[in-house]
Amino acid sequence: MKPKFGGGHRRRVPIMTWCRASFAVTVVGLLCQFTTAAAPPVVMDDPEFTEPIVNVTVPAGRSVKLGCSVRNLGSYKVAWMHFEQSAILTVNSHVITRNPRITVSHDKHRTWFLHINNVQQEDRGRYMCQINTITAKTQIGYLNVVVPPSISDSLSSSDAIVREGSNVSLTCHVDGYPKPEIKWKRDDGLQININKTLTVSEWAGPTLELHRISRLDMGAYLCIATNSVPPSVSKRIKVSVDFPPMLWIPHQLVGVPLGYNVTLECYTEAHPTSLHYWTRDNGQMLHDNGKYKAVSVQGMPSYKVQMKLTIVDVSHTDYGVYKCVAKNSRGETDGTIRLYSPQWSTDGSNGLENGTSNEANGKDGKKDDDSVLNEITRSGQTYNKPKNSVMYNRPETTKNSSPRLIPTVSAMVLTAVIIHVFSRQNERRMM
Repeated sequence: MKPKFGGGHRRRVPIMTWCRASFAVTVVGLLCQFTTAAAPPVVMDDPEFTEPIVNVTVPAGRSVKLGCSVRNLGSYKVAWMHFEQSAILTVNSHVITRNPRITVSHDKHRTWFLHINNVQQEDRGRYMCQINTITAKTQIGYLNVVVPPSISDSLSSSDAIVREGSNVSLTCHVDGYPKPEIKWKRDDGLQININKTLTVSEWAGPTLELHRISRLDMGAYLCIATNSVPPSVSKRIKVSVDFPPMLWIPHQLVGVPLGYNVTLECYTEAHPTSLHYWTRDNGQMLHDNGKYKAVSVQGMPSYKVQMKLTIVDVSHTDYGVYKCVAKNSRGETDGTIRLYSPQWSTDGSNGLENGTSNEANGKDGKKDDDSVLNEITRSGQTYNKPKNSVMYNRPETTKNSSPRLIPTVSAMVLTAVIIHVFSRQNERRMM
């Protein structure tokens, strides 16, 4: 009867080589030489695996360790192989592959660890741990390498400038594993106008197509990529829509008395930003000085601008036509405003030829003070009486305000009451 050790079955087993099982022809000679130089046959128990290889999921760039636990290894050897690449990685304590990121270690020959540093996407796949018994014993574990999403700037759309009414295509090229999901949103939170009939809050897919784009579609669009691996990433693409200037004039006919200040207004839309200025009817450009002050106020969106021209201490020579002009690389436009005096001239003639108006007349062909101020209020403009002017003793009248009458009725009534009281007292004394 054959002797037994530890209650296990014992048999004489020749040293097995990986010559015929090798996946890589280039290492066959090395493996044959390595195994044939081993010790002569010995009597031992059959080796076996004690635990399965644990499947591992790791983000790219990290390090990972796969373990293969065996017992009764004796003079047999353990090898690690990459199944998909048909490559032998290690045999016992020797590293066969030329990949410098791979090493091997063991825990007193009980557990053999395959170490992979700085894991890459190509490391993904099945890893086989094999014992070189007569009929090779193997077990397999899976390494899953996940990659957070990344956006390629060179393959994605950059900031775009397009003409109003044209079509726009924005592309976002994303890498990652699992395959990332891509969605588009507007940076300002507004709706996305895909075309004239379709408006969405967000759009899914690597490409965003905008049809017949308008100035309302101008802004920044976000390409957002996500998968199960943090962090999510986004790319901001700015879309600029070019169009020639447009003008809106709220009041084209403005009446103001002599000696008052007045502010004329024009509203423009243009992209790229237009050049703004004011001229008289003779084409003379108006510059800031003691008489004129021009300002431009940018609105929302940024392509909207309010133009203002303030004329100080209006005189006869200030009546006439004023032009607000807007000009950019796409075109030019202008609008006119007529400034007139809201009174009849002293000779009773119609003053429109000199920039005056004859509407809302008072008695005897003259406009009373209240009518003048009411017309100023209706014009919707702003008028201020200079301090050094004495033509009208009236307060400032502003847009949408109600005119105030300076002649105080209450003072007149009070005076009459006082006179009446004194008269009654005198009558009593005489009686």
